[in-house]
Amino acid sequence: MNRLKAAPDDAAATDVIDVWSIPTDQPPDVVRRLYDLLDPAERSRADRAHDPVEGGRFAVARGAVRLLVAERLGVPPADLVWRYGPHGKPEPVPPGPSSDPVQVNWSGSGALALLALAVGRRVGADVEQLARPEIGARIARRHFPAADAALVLDAPTPADGADRFTRLWCRREACVKVHGGRLAQGLGLPLAGPSPLRLADAAPLGAGPLWLSDVPVPGPFRAAVAADADRPFTVRHRTWTG
Repeated sequence: MNRLKAAPDDAAATDVIDVWSIPTDQPPDVVRRLYDLLDPAERSRADRAHDPVEGGRFAVARGAVRLLVAERLGVPPADLVWRYGPHGKPEPVPPGPSSDPVQVNWSGSGALALLALAVGRRVGADVEQLARPEIGARIARRHFPAADAALVLDAPTPADGADRFTRLWCRREACVKVHGGRLAQGLGLPLAGPSPLRLADAAPLGAGPLWLSDVPVPGPFRAAVAADADRPFTVRHRTWTG
């Protein structure tokens, strides 16, 4: 049975999830300013990057996340502290008023990062650069459920197959990250269908439904955001300009 249903046209969205696209190729002065906001562990990771370009992109992504989340929480960006779950999912400490906790998730791929911020519900976000067609086809054939694999393998062109695979991969990552789980737990989820989507059963990730939406991002990238709780949401998408 397909556990995924398209949202009804008249579904009243009760929540707004804020999503920012963050271009991570920035001028040196912006990179330095954002690097200075990072905590010691984040700076160490930026410094260890084998490629200076990737180190700069990491600093921009984490620095911009700090700016945006700290603004929401009303704290200085450099004072923001992260607590990480068993598989690395971040949570701000403190998360805001206990009755209205702020949940965040972010992702980065090449020259683009994505940040999602929700209130009162867990959220997952993913952005990916378009996969090579042969890699997407191989993964879909081995790991995706039948309907998802067919969508990729029956695409009219290799470029269409890469597009479909990358969209489905982002959806998987976003669902997994809602629960802070492992990617292997999300490979078999049936996620083909038009966006937005309601996944009635997110097992083996966790109990209860998830809502999922694709996010339009620029360039050779695809993105998705997901959240728990059985109510739809709208995406308020902006681009961080540095």
